[in-house]
Amino acid sequence: MNVGGYLLIPPRIQTFFLACFLAPSVLSAAPSLTIYNQNFAVVRDSVPLDLQPGTNLIRFDGCAAFLEPSSVVLRDPAAKHTFQILEQNFRYDSVSQDKLLELNEGKVLSFELSSSEGGQVRREIVPGKVVRSGPMPLIEMNGNLRFGLPGQPLFPALADNTILKPTLVWLLRSDAAARFDGELSYVTGELQWEADYNLVLPERGETLDLVGWITMDNQTGKSFENARIKLMAGDLNKIQRFPRRQVFAAGFGGGGGGGAPTVAEKSFDEYHLYTLERPATLLDHEKKQVEFIRSAGVRSKALYVYDGASMDPDQVWLVQSLRTEPEYVIPENRKVWVFREFTNSAANQLGISLPKGTLRLYRRDSDGQLEFTGESTIKHTPRDESVRLFTGNSFDLVGRRRQTDFKSHLSGAGVDPVTGQPLVPSRSSEPPSMDESFEITLRNHKRETVQVRVVEHLYRWSSWQIREPSQAFVKTDAQTIEFLAELKPDAEQKINYTVHYWW
Repeated sequence: MNVGGYLLIPPRIQTFFLACFLAPSVLSAAPSLTIYNQNFAVVRDSVPLDLQPGTNLIRFDGCAAFLEPSSVVLRDPAAKHTFQILEQNFRYDSVSQDKLLELNEGKVLSFELSSSEGGQVRREIVPGKVVRSGPMPLIEMNGNLRFGLPGQPLFPALADNTILKPTLVWLLRSDAAARFDGELSYVTGELQWEADYNLVLPERGETLDLVGWITMDNQTGKSFENARIKLMAGDLNKIQRFPRRQVFAAGFGGGGGGGAPTVAEKSFDEYHLYTLERPATLLDHEKKQVEFIRSAGVRSKALYVYDGASMDPDQVWLVQSLRTEPEYVIPENRKVWVFREFTNSAANQLGISLPKGTLRLYRRDSDGQLEFTGESTIKHTPRDESVRLFTGNSFDLVGRRRQTDFKSHLSGAGVDPVTGQPLVPSRSSEPPSMDESFEITLRNHKRETVQVRVVEHLYRWSSWQIREPSQAFVKTDAQTIEFLAELKPDAEQKINYTVHYWW
């Protein structure tokens, strides 16, 4: 249907993805891409149209193999010429050996056989009938059947309707003759981008340098020459019409600093848009990296966290274990986790919305070489928010957690609100309760003083009270508290507390 110079094919089109491309503009020959970090992209390209009055057959073989036909928009960008689409076909069964074997099933082909005798290569042509094309070809030769091809198949010339590339074919009706470049927009799968960040710390100190890279991965079956590229970041709703591939993107560091930024960033609707400042060629089956952020002097700090309670994934606990089993969540974790944290703000030499990606941390050794010290991933991080990445377990910090006492007081009458089972009456009028005591021991084998956040989870119930803590704590949520321990070199510190639960 033609409306005001716009040709919509078909009506069920995802207008959000294409809205930013539909404003009239002067169209150049170079394609434009908006790549989303959800393995798809919007492509805008030009199609030479030479229309005669009446019906015209138009073929365009410059589209991606993973094009979504229902997303196609073909129009005159200047809105001067009107035409109507009568039919659209998308053919993506391009020529391959398997396809030609399929087209020649039941026919006799020539096969070129090669053999070597006395250092000489001997070639001969033998006929064979293609009984079955695949997945395991079945060939009849000299009255015998054999699996697999006997040699290199020689195919007859291609027919006029054979396609070599994925092709869009339109049947267009025009009221008048017109020659112009039509604008073609569509959604394609198998075009992905990811962000990678390299963080470099000096030999000593916590101020780091950050380099961010954009990695684009083109598996669409089409190369884009000198394309104008935008990258959309955000968790946007998109129906996946093609199987998702697992993409491994390489991050690179180094290079010179200074100069104008290579990528411009801005808010766009509920997402963020990153525009490459110069055209780039993105070949099919190519990964391309572009630096998009470089900052020096970013202040950061190391965080040490000890979370000593470790649930055993193979242990099945009944609800009654909350009140009766002393061993509930007792298996301990002895590792102290290490995090690196910094603020994404202009005051901290950053302040750009950081798309989700992988952060790799390096520290410079005394000989000047960079040593890899851990990596993690981040989600989309707006400006003025904190970035925290887990880098591993500390070698020189050790934690121990042990239960020192457990008392369960299942007294009182009535029904257990959790299990629904009747409680055993007792002479006491106090509600059912229990007390549990712990001792956490931390040891520091480093040569410097460190602070460790000790996280304790009050798993058994939401009604609790901490009694006799050895030091102050902070309640972080309904069932979690934290102690802060400061350990000098080669020092040990113990934290004790008792938690009283009631129901």
